[in-house]
Amino acid sequence: MREIYLDNNATTKVDEVVFEEMRPYFCELYGNPSSMHYFGGQVQKKVDEARQRVAGLIGAQPEEIIFTACGTESDNAAIRSALEVFPNKRHVITTRVEHPAVLTLCRSLSKHGYRVTELNVDSAGRLDMDELRDAVDDNTAIVSIMYANNETGVIFPIEEVGRIVKEKGALLHTDAVQAVGKIPLNMAESTVDMLSLSGHKLHAPKGIGILYVRKGVPFRPFLVGGHQEKSRRAGTENTASIIALGKACELAGQHMGDENSRVKAMRDRLENELLRLIPAARINGGGADRLPNTVSIAFEFVEGELILLYLSELGICASSGSACTSGSLEPSHVLRAMGVPFTCAHGSIRFSLSRFTTDEEIDTVIRELPAIIRRGREMSPFGRELLAK
Repeated sequence: MREIYLDNNATTKVDEVVFEEMRPYFCELYGNPSSMHYFGGQVQKKVDEARQRVAGLIGAQPEEIIFTACGTESDNAAIRSALEVFPNKRHVITTRVEHPAVLTLCRSLSKHGYRVTELNVDSAGRLDMDELRDAVDDNTAIVSIMYANNETGVIFPIEEVGRIVKEKGALLHTDAVQAVGKIPLNMAESTVDMLSLSGHKLHAPKGIGILYVRKGVPFRPFLVGGHQEKSRRAGTENTASIIALGKACELAGQHMGDENSRVKAMRDRLENELLRLIPAARINGGGADRLPNTVSIAFEFVEGELILLYLSELGICASSGSACTSGSLEPSHVLRAMGVPFTCAHGSIRFSLSRFTTDEEIDTVIRELPAIIRRGREMSPFGRELLAK
């Protein structure tokens, strides 16, 4: 059975071109880039090239790029740095729909004497900008707001956020893990001070990320030790993955037009056909500006996990809008924050496409999913009542 992979917001396949770029740096050119000898020096040149490629994708300068292990490390490094830079400022602002890498850290900080404000979103997942204006004050050290939501694909107005934040002298960090490579970013003209990126979301390997820190923004390292990354992130460089990330960023820039045309057209066709064929369905975040690859669709009176099980039996890989762990059937924090009714939120599925997704794969989902939803609803009293109408 050939899989149909539509879970690219969770992780992406490593592009074969990217893999070939990194291959020699395991067993052939394995030198430490920090070494003084030529064998390590030639690796350092490739690391420098990768830094330039990453910077090029987001409109930054190479010296503003710090290589990290992942987006989570980058998020933690940005927020903790701001709190060290401004030790007398004890206020952090984020949103209720952030990735756990940010939300869990902020909630931990609230237990250690920091005041944390979690901004609300409306029913389409859009930020309440008036609430942000009221929240940011002279005691705010950092505002950390994602560029685009990983569940719904809703894009936040980060530049408008930045203008509000700057009026109070706070720093702005954005978790752009889902946005980079899908929509154009230009840090040279941005109000963003720090930005997080994760390689495995744009066809590079897992275990590599970056933190962009605008030139002139004060920064305190999260990991200390050696002099790597100009003493901003200690630890021997993950050279093969750094080189892979550089190539992946170069390719992402080349394919961004495809993301916003062909991939978006497939996304729209999938949404429109499912809404046409399946009653009592809705798009989560459908009224907002969204990433071109992301569909979060809710089906009333059916279990999301059951839908995923039936899809998986057909080789179709998607993810649920529910966070069901240890027997809990609570919908995701994102959908709860949006006020999505429980009967919809619990039956929410996320399909996330990539440039490797084909029209034939979308056709298969459109063909198979209506019967799956009907089958699931037949197991619920309310679902059977809906089917009988």
